[in-house]
Amino acid sequence: MDASAPRVIVQPPAPAGGRRVGADGTVLGLTYGPADLREFLRRAGADPDQIDLEGPDIEWRGGGPDIWSPPDTSA
Repeated sequence: MDASAPRVIVQPPAPAGGRRVGADGTVLGLTYGPADLREFLRRAGADPDQIDLEGPDIEWRGGGPDIWSPPDTSA
């Protein structure tokens, strides 16, 4: 993403799955995987060819880009 791209925060996985995504304080939606996230970022103005899911423009909370469902707490 470039310098004009919004600051993106991906929240921890929700109990029912998926992660809430926000940019510059605006909720973009609930994403269930990298393709969803890329689409939200494209709609927010990011160049799809410049999106680096592991880059410094995305803050991941509760796990990185490989975590899309909550931890299994059943035991």
